[in-house]
Amino acid sequence: MNKTITPYKYLIYGLLGICLEIFWTGFQSLLYSDYTMEGRTYVWMFFIYGLAVFLEPLQDKLKEENFFFRGTIYMLLIFFVELAAGLMLRSLIGECPWNYGAHGLIYSIITPYFIPVWFVLGLMFEKVHDFLDAIFSLYHQS
Repeated sequence: MNKTITPYKYLIYGLLGICLEIFWTGFQSLLYSDYTMEGRTYVWMFFIYGLAVFLEPLQDKLKEENFFFRGTIYMLLIFFVELAAGLMLRSLIGECPWNYGAHGLIYSIITPYFIPVWFVLGLMFEKVHDFLDAIFSLYHQS
């Protein structure tokens, strides 16, 4: 992992994550007949989504594995980070900004409903990783 590029990738993953979350919550509001499609997130999420940069070495190692295995590994790691971050925030600020209520597990910090979401997000971040590597390699050639 190139240490001079890592902060840029962290920034990109963080911004991409919060943008996806805003779109996700905006479209989800349609399920509740909220046609304003208001999307929302927490600033904390930028820092959490930015951590995806640390999946890149694992993504390189898993490249030859089938998509189901890779997606499952990413999903489990994302759940772990979501739980760890939620517990850390709860101890730092007194609460976890997200709460899955009755649908949640472990203090309502994670939910099994997000299994397909985290599975797909992990695979999507693989593509982002490949794209960023291509872009940054062009940058270093010039």
